[in-house]
Amino acid sequence: MATHLVQKPGESTWYVRMAVPTDVRHAFGGRAKLIKTTGTSNRAEAMDRRHPILAQWKADIAAAREQKHVAGDQWRLAQHQAGLDLQTQRTKAITRIYTPSSPDEPKPSFAWFEQLPEIISNLRNEGHDAIASRLTDYAKRYVAALEDGITAGAGIDLHNELLTIMADMEAVCISEEYGLSDAEHQEAKAIIHNPVIYKPVSPITDGRLDKFRAQRVKDSIANKTIDQQESKLRKLSDYLRDQGKTLTSETVAAWLESLNMTSKTKAQYLLAGSTFWQWAIKHDTHWKELHQGQDNPFKEQALPKLSGKAKVAAARKAFTPEQIESLYKVAKTQNNQTLCDLITLGAHTGCRIEELAQLRKESVVKIEGVLSFKIEDSKTAAGIREIPVHSAIKTTVERLIKDSGDGFLLPASSGNKYGIRSDSLSKAFGRVKTAEGFGKQHVFHSVRAMVITLLLRAEVVGPTVANIVGHETGIVTFDIYDEGASPQQKLKALEKLSFNFT
Repeated sequence: MATHLVQKPGESTWYVRMAVPTDVRHAFGGRAKLIKTTGTSNRAEAMDRRHPILAQWKADIAAAREQKHVAGDQWRLAQHQAGLDLQTQRTKAITRIYTPSSPDEPKPSFAWFEQLPEIISNLRNEGHDAIASRLTDYAKRYVAALEDGITAGAGIDLHNELLTIMADMEAVCISEEYGLSDAEHQEAKAIIHNPVIYKPVSPITDGRLDKFRAQRVKDSIANKTIDQQESKLRKLSDYLRDQGKTLTSETVAAWLESLNMTSKTKAQYLLAGSTFWQWAIKHDTHWKELHQGQDNPFKEQALPKLSGKAKVAAARKAFTPEQIESLYKVAKTQNNQTLCDLITLGAHTGCRIEELAQLRKESVVKIEGVLSFKIEDSKTAAGIREIPVHSAIKTTVERLIKDSGDGFLLPASSGNKYGIRSDSLSKAFGRVKTAEGFGKQHVFHSVRAMVITLLLRAEVVGPTVANIVGHETGIVTFDIYDEGASPQQKLKALEKLSFNFT
């Protein structure tokens, strides 16, 4: 593995040296290699000191490549648009030639023709003799055609010739502006003559997505959220590339229209796009240049709204006690003790499934003399709480503590790639409830909804229910100042729950 450390002849000091890739040497003054002193003759110290130097050089190379990528797409996009403009001019000219003119129609202006001598002179002064000669020959044929009387066919031929020369002139101009190579100049000519061969490169590049991910990780965003948003952004990037479109509000609207998804899901796609846009505008210089003056295209997008009836039909539903008891019996029949225990714990606590999966032997503690589950991590601050152990499940809890082989109360796989331990438990529950005829409206979270419903119907006050299940009330008095219900109050409330789990 290369250390990138060298010593110059006759010197003891160590230097850092790295080759500059050919494609970005222009950004480093044409240099083929970079070299910088570490300021030490101690090789061990030099090994440490080289890291920030190499990191900066690699960052500079990446930035140069990104800038070249953006610039490349800019000149290609410019040629694409110029080619479309020339095609529009050609269509208008043909229409005008074949459309009978009225006596009152103004005579065509020949001001452009009077400017040709000056244009030709400028071209020669700039060294573009070939195009200057083509324009000179064109002018002669045009004058001759005027003297003989231009037919419709001859008029179209002359106009096409002029547009071809203009296209080649545009390619020359773009080549000089961006310093294009011979191969790139030929590509520029091909694009302006046939603009459909070019499809804009998506600005949502792999490099930008990598930087966006790094920032999100730094901000302590969950890996699952980062992956989900990146997946959505890649779908948009593929759409832009495949459709040959730039990132605009209209393009985003068309993309959303192409997605066969609910408005709720589309809203999540818009959130991912908007989050990325805000990051890029703040942290990516080239992105700001590319989209200067453009509003966030993910904002103000209209999504179809569900009617009240449709919302009710799509909303998740709470299980009834009879339904959850029937699912318990099925799990029991299948000898799936873990699923039976999951249902039992959920029905007597109202916990989220991952909260249950994370319970350990040491999570069972006494709070003010009341045996309780201590939830130390949750998706919200309100979720960090203590839940009294219902008298009906004390025996189950004791067994789970005794039988635990890894410290967790519920045996499960090691978790999915995001460390979500409840993944296998959720799938097992899903298979059983689906087999019993329950659809998407019923999930394990429906057990939580059932507990909340039963407690409220048993006349447990709202703030106490919120304390038990880990919800904020939305009322400052309860959420900020109130210490919450006591363990005894919460236990008294939970004891109102009763299920026939046999």
